Amino acid sequence: MSTDETAPAPSRSRNRSRGTLRFLRDVAIIIVIALVVSFAVKTFLVRSFYIPSASMETTLMVQDRILVDEITPRFGGYSRGDVVVFRDPGGWLDPKPATAPQNPLAAAGDWLLSLVGLSASDSDDHLIKRIIGLPGDHVVCCNQLGQITVNGTAIDETSYINVSAGEPASALAFDVTVPANSLWVLGDNRNRSKDSRYNQDQPGKGFVPMDNVVGRAFVITWPFSRFGPIDFHHAVFAGVPSPAGGSG
Repeated sequence: MSTDETAPAPSRSRNRSRGTLRFLRDVAIIIVIALVVSFAVKTFLVRSFYIPSASMETTLMVQDRILVDEITPRFGGYSRGDVVVFRDPGGWLDPKPATAPQNPLAAAGDWLLSLVGLSASDSDDHLIKRIIGLPGDHVVCCNQLGQITVNGTAIDETSYINVSAGEPASALAFDVTVPANSLWVLGDNRNRSKDSRYNQDQPGKGFVPMDNVVGRAFVITWPFSRFGPIDFHHAVFAGVPSPAGGSG
């Protein structure tokens, strides 16, 4: 007697259905894990932003896409020359005009893309500048050569600031001492940057609380022709002494 080992058609159909369900379940688990990991990376490690203005040209150009390191500064602190992204300390950004709410589908898509760092819709709510003064620093503009001084030492910023030949490092004079847990920041495109200098009439007097800092921008990711690390020009500040009565 011969034995037909082929499973009946209904049994094969059930097996295929169970296999499909297992496959869909595995795909769903992979997607959820990927989203959770991406969310954790974005929240605690790295975030993506785009450059909305010309205030940092030519270091950063309008619409450049950058990555911001959120974790290193939390452990190592910040240094003069670092390029940082921060939330508006209050009054720095112009009020945003009322806009129609996003439709639910577009909002959901933007949210999903933001989880994996492909959308940076909140870039317009943040600013990006270079750190010139750390807590305790005495920052003055300008000396007879048109240079900014930090703790009495002139810094030569010609390697990165965007000003015309013969112009001072800032057209606006200032003389400030940076308070504790705050930063004094300037844009590289000095004549087109509403930075610490221009916000001294705000409640924060132009200083950026460190709690407002999202992190340190470290690489340009797009356009690909500009891909590469962001230069902090730490050498410019190498000769700056620590502030009197503190560390810098």
